[in-house]
Amino acid sequence: MLDLTQERIVITGGDGFLGRHLQAELLARGVPRQRILVPRIDEFDLTREENVIRMYRQMRPTLVVHLAALVGGIGANRENPGRFFYANMAMGLHLIEHARHAGLKKFVQAGTICAYPKFTPVPFREDDLWNGYPEETNAPYGVAKKALLVMLQAYRRQYGLNGIFLLPVNLYGPGDNFDPRTCHVIPALIRKFVEARERGDATVVAWGTGRASREFLYAADAARGLAMAAERYDRPEPVNLGAGFEITIRELAEKIRRLVGFEGQVVWDPAKPDGQPRRCLDTSRAREFGFQASTDFDGGLCATIQWWQQTRGG
Repeated sequence: MLDLTQERIVITGGDGFLGRHLQAELLARGVPRQRILVPRIDEFDLTREENVIRMYRQMRPTLVVHLAALVGGIGANRENPGRFFYANMAMGLHLIEHARHAGLKKFVQAGTICAYPKFTPVPFREDDLWNGYPEETNAPYGVAKKALLVMLQAYRRQYGLNGIFLLPVNLYGPGDNFDPRTCHVIPALIRKFVEARERGDATVVAWGTGRASREFLYAADAARGLAMAAERYDRPEPVNLGAGFEITIRELAEKIRRLVGFEGQVVWDPAKPDGQPRRCLDTSRAREFGFQASTDFDGGLCATIQWWQQTRGG
């Protein structure tokens, strides 16, 4: 078991949505603030190998948690497939290669649920990861992340690098990205309903048919799962991090509409894509090292709605 309080921990993407929650989780676990190191993009563009080398030399980490990613919702993935593949592949490639040169104790890679095949049987089991091609709209992003799993497993065999790979399901919570050009479904719906309520609109248009389903994990729970895996998990097999429930997008929209207090109607636009038909994880492997989500979904949504209404973040 790794004592996190004794490690120099680099969190790539540490100023991002999940990264801020992970910083808070590590501080709550007693990790001294000066041992939590965040390479910021204006100083370290991690898609460039020379910056990764400089980051390892200057920050001298013993543990790296790689959260940095170029990511967005269905629209952003459709508009930027090449950029999403390159940036995510390049960052992971350089970070893992130079982790072995630096003699790193452990490398924690955050993957993506988008790596699973489009028609994966529910619940998704980690052994299903290679049984087909990902859903087309986010396949470049998902394949890039899945390639990093292969790289970590290869580096474990050849170089003895202790690298682990985690698959968080769709995240949500305070601090999420609410930019309508790049945000995911929960912040997108919250923003639409809040703004429609304030304008007095009669309708809100939502993408797709609403029949697709998703599973959602509160970001603070995900951060706890990452910290527990960093402490306790040392195997090459990937691990799902999820909440263990499934909800259709239509049900989700109705729930958010009610919690926001929007009294109009939801109009579905079937010309827009639904994305992957279903997402729900088997989380039994994560339970082996003690992780289980604990945040009530309605409570988590209320906290997220309240945060955005107070800050108008993103």
